[in-house]
Amino acid sequence: MAENKTKPTDASVDGYIASRANAQQQADCRELMALFKRITRKTPRMWGPSIVGYSSYRYTYESGRTGEAPLACFAVRGRELVVYLVPEGQEQKSLLSRLGKHKMGKSCLYFKRLADLDRSVLEQLVVGSVAKLRRRYG
Repeated sequence: MAENKTKPTDASVDGYIASRANAQQQADCRELMALFKRITRKTPRMWGPSIVGYSSYRYTYESGRTGEAPLACFAVRGRELVVYLVPEGQEQKSLLSRLGKHKMGKSCLYFKRLADLDRSVLEQLVVGSVAKLRRRYG
């Protein structure tokens, strides 16, 4: 079975942000870091070369594949920032409709700047995602 490529590393979170983010993104990353630390009560660490993650959980899929992933995380992706979420359930979907200017993939919330989002809604989305993962995986 293939090994998960996204693992915790000892790379510098500040170094990653400084090397990838423009000035506005750096300010937004600092705000995201404060939000994620408040929610998880953990310090950030790099997961792979490009994900800033907080805490972790172990998963096992029905296929038998197991691994470890960050409980809450974000990344700089070119001109956009990405927050990784588990947007399941009607409450989470309702929150997404009130969030502001964004695009949502299966588990990736893309946005250009935090100023485009309702920060209290973003916080509720992250809290809900973390709670869902904790319920599902312990």
